[in-house]
Amino acid sequence: MARKDYYEILGVGKQASPEEIKKAFRQLARKWHPDVNPGSKAAEEKFKEINEAFQVLNDPQKRQQYDQYGHSAFRPEDFAGFRASSFEEIFRDLGFGDIFGMFGQRNGPEDGGDLRQAVQITLEEAFTGTARKLEIDQHERCPACKGTGAHHGQLKECADCDGTGEVRKVQRSVFGHFAQVMPCGKCHGLGKVAEKPCHDCQGDGRVRRRKRLEVRVPKGIDDQQYLRVAGEGDSGERGGQAGDLFVLVRVKEHHIFERHNSDLFCKTSIDLATAMLGGEIEIPTISGTAKLKIPKGTQSHSVFRLRGQGMPHVHSDKRGDQLVKVAVAIPHSLGREQEEAIKKLFAARNAETGKGFFEKLREIYGK
Repeated sequence: MARKDYYEILGVGKQASPEEIKKAFRQLARKWHPDVNPGSKAAEEKFKEINEAFQVLNDPQKRQQYDQYGHSAFRPEDFAGFRASSFEEIFRDLGFGDIFGMFGQRNGPEDGGDLRQAVQITLEEAFTGTARKLEIDQHERCPACKGTGAHHGQLKECADCDGTGEVRKVQRSVFGHFAQVMPCGKCHGLGKVAEKPCHDCQGDGRVRRRKRLEVRVPKGIDDQQYLRVAGEGDSGERGGQAGDLFVLVRVKEHHIFERHNSDLFCKTSIDLATAMLGGEIEIPTISGTAKLKIPKGTQSHSVFRLRGQGMPHVHSDKRGDQLVKVAVAIPHSLGREQEEAIKKLFAARNAETGKGFFEKLREIYGK
């Protein structure tokens, strides 16, 4: 089943400003929040859908990825919970106060964040595929406490929630009083806390390390495309999954070729004799050279297609085409013998038109 467009979910256009997106979310959140629609599964699902759309469109980087790659840029678990930084201000404006603070708290395992890097490659490397060695600063699970945040991994029952991981809190909002069962803020919903914080990670469960890795760049990749390396982002907390590494690929401009998707474009010149009589010329390609047949009477700015001489499609054996635009090089001066030979060659044609040779050339080639 196709997933619904995030812009449609919030009821905004693709050019909507951040303020317009927040305004639309406020209105929909007020209408569909489960506390306003107690017992309604449909409202709960609708609110989750609204939340997911807002998390993407309210984040400039995620919004750019979505605009470029659609839903395939994200994993379903990326939207498992709310993030306090995205929602505190909005829900405060709605009059809910801290009633939604539960969404920002870390409840049990929390997935790690994604990391981003950029690499630059040549067009030739984009044609063949290549690899790049990267160094990334990454949060990884603390080896000393195995991610528990506790010295020697020793945990005890949380006194605030008596080991249940939940606390009950009554809040007042514009909709009345609500009793909320919330994740315990002290143990983050785990029911256990460290007897003594780990010395290596100061109780966080993660340490920062510089990691080296090699990233494979597939053949056919285009400029400004992202590579996703699963599991190479920051380590998750309390057993959560690691995030991903997104590598932005920048392809350098080429001195011969321009790229248009999987097609390549180049220019070349031919002499006047080849343009008039036809012939065969050698053309540089991204993989070497190729022969190009020039038909008789070829004009300047004619474009020829060399099929299968363009860039490869990603994860495919197919290739695009190479387009060659020719310019006819007319000599600036001729020797006496050359001039006499050309005059004789075109004598019959000149007699028919009553025009001189060079005047005719100017008409033919637009010079």
